[in-house]
Amino acid sequence: MKNYEHRKGSVKIKVFTENKTPLQKQELNIKQKNHHFLFGCNGFEIIPYANEQLAGTAKAETEKYIERFLDLFNFVTLPFYWGQFEPEQGKPRTKELINTARWCKEHNLVTKGHPLSWHTLAPGWLLDMSNKEILRTQIKRIERDVKDFSGLVDMWDVINEVVIMPIFNKYDNGLTRVCKELGRINLIKTVFEAARSTNPKATLILNDFDISPAYDILIEGCLEAGIEIDIIGIQSHMHQGYWGIEKTQWVLERFSRFNIPIHFSEVSLVSGEIMPPHYDDLNDFQVEEWPSTPEGEERQAREVVEFYKTLFAHPLVEGITWWDLLDGQWLKAPSGLIREDYSPKPAYEELQNLIKKEWWTEDISLVTDQEGQVEFTGFLGEYEIAFGDKKANFSLKDKAEKEISIYL
Repeated sequence: MKNYEHRKGSVKIKVFTENKTPLQKQELNIKQKNHHFLFGCNGFEIIPYANEQLAGTAKAETEKYIERFLDLFNFVTLPFYWGQFEPEQGKPRTKELINTARWCKEHNLVTKGHPLSWHTLAPGWLLDMSNKEILRTQIKRIERDVKDFSGLVDMWDVINEVVIMPIFNKYDNGLTRVCKELGRINLIKTVFEAARSTNPKATLILNDFDISPAYDILIEGCLEAGIEIDIIGIQSHMHQGYWGIEKTQWVLERFSRFNIPIHFSEVSLVSGEIMPPHYDDLNDFQVEEWPSTPEGEERQAREVVEFYKTLFAHPLVEGITWWDLLDGQWLKAPSGLIREDYSPKPAYEELQNLIKKEWWTEDISLVTDQEGQVEFTGFLGEYEIAFGDKKANFSLKDKAEKEISIYL
């Protein structure tokens, strides 16, 4: 039995009437509305729906996707891959993504932009520039987008997969040139400072798929250089097989030494045939089809439960993002939690049971004392408190929070 007490808080709630007198000896009902912990998924399919670009069957199918998404997640990753976001210089898809981020906010989803800088999917038009021009353009891109989305997207993967960048030799992309000249830490420092100065309140993440000591060393160097990393992002695409508890705990132990919050930023487990182990780059595995199987779905469900329980039990982990919700997206992999017909797999149902039942505070009725107070304990998150037809909302975000006053 894992200990999740660090995910809960206890608080004394003082309840007052509109005229500021204590609500004495009255029954209150409290229900949880959302988690403080970030249970997320990439939400790229939301974009055309939020921009009213769909009709007929496509709209109806996306509505099924939306329903499954909102029933499970409170956190969404939106795509800011530079080459796709701004395929033609000076013509970014800002309006489209603003509409999407606004839609997400209206549906109580915390938003994250991914990523502001990455050698992969960098725009081809950078290649005609000098290194100095590329860097200047990259900084301007960060400043523009962080400013444009302030208040709608205040969490960013600032730079992605830097460990491999200096030796990335698959194709020329502009940013690798700059990284070779500046060095990894100087490049990270430059892009982090651009984002931080533009939105000092933003949460800034360093994200990577490389879980080897090379990532540890890079983080250590960044911290020694004075770079403020708010969250360490760890990708865990397990197309070649589940890590297992031992490897997961090994990763957690190594990155916990920095005492910085951790997000498992890209999690995938397949419900079909496992990708062969000899592929160093998952993108090299190209197949015509990759079906989900009943046996694979049962395996995926078991692994999802064990992996999420292991991460949720660790106090530094603050978010987990699944990649993708729907089967057949990246690499045609059966890594979704729902099938291509939008029906839920066992993994979806098991995860829903964890997030909305096992790790969810049941509706509770409490009676106030002579001072209008009740003692309440629950999972950290958002709550609604009701007395008759009068309702108010409160947040339980911090274990250190001891007292809340509410007026009904």
